[in-house]
Amino acid sequence: MRVEAIGGLPELEGSRSESWVGGAIRRRRQRRPRHGAGAAPQAMATPVAAVQRLFEACREVFNDAGPGAVPPPAGIERVKAVLDSITAEDVGLTPNMSYFRRVDPHGTPKITYLHLYKCEAFSIGIFCLPSRGVIPLHNHPGMTVFSKLLFGTMHVKSYDWAAAQQDIPDAQLQGPRLAKVKSDGILTAPHETSVLYPEDGGNMHCFTAQNACAVLDVLGPPYDDGSGRHCQYYNVSSSAISVGGSMLMPGGDSYEWLEESEPPQDFYLVGSTYMGPRILDQ
Repeated sequence: MRVEAIGGLPELEGSRSESWVGGAIRRRRQRRPRHGAGAAPQAMATPVAAVQRLFEACREVFNDAGPGAVPPPAGIERVKAVLDSITAEDVGLTPNMSYFRRVDPHGTPKITYLHLYKCEAFSIGIFCLPSRGVIPLHNHPGMTVFSKLLFGTMHVKSYDWAAAQQDIPDAQLQGPRLAKVKSDGILTAPHETSVLYPEDGGNMHCFTAQNACAVLDVLGPPYDDGSGRHCQYYNVSSSAISVGGSMLMPGGDSYEWLEESEPPQDFYLVGSTYMGPRILDQ
């Protein structure tokens, strides 16, 4: 390979170099580099794409944990650390892309999902929310979920079932259920990755975009109706007001009554092709 020297002149290859002095060519033998200094540069390895590092971490962590199991703390921290290092640039997204434009300024904007990877153990994808876009309150049954806000500002409200109801099968419960408010506030990127668990961390949550937002999600394991991991939507129950409504318990914990519902009629979630760096499953 020819390397351009300063001034655009090509350097000569070999053990000798030539220079003009007083109009005549003077030849001189180059000194041998000492202690390896000046040795020919070695070919640089191609950097591993950020999404590839995420995939490899997820594959090892979730496969080692076993089917449907919550990874150990060290595994959680490993995946979280990789997600914390990922930027919107790493996945080829910017807020001015078409995914984040409001077509109808008066209607509810559609949400776009970009699929990166899915297997039985975990899935990776990105939710693209235009300003005022809403992902309604929904659950993640038996799942560990990592969410990284790549850019934007969004309101997040999340819940866990009240401790007395966590061990009761859904089939045995009818009507509103009491849930503890885990979080209710604004997140702005850059922000550390959030993690929710089957029974803690805000397993049920809803997102409301204040401006263009992108959320990189890892679900382990992914939704699967056949395995009992159905995505269920909820509303804050108006009928439960007569039995307590929202309650503030001693210690500052807040509780609300939630009831199952169908997805809102104005909720539109569409899939689109992910155009960023590819994941190689080798």
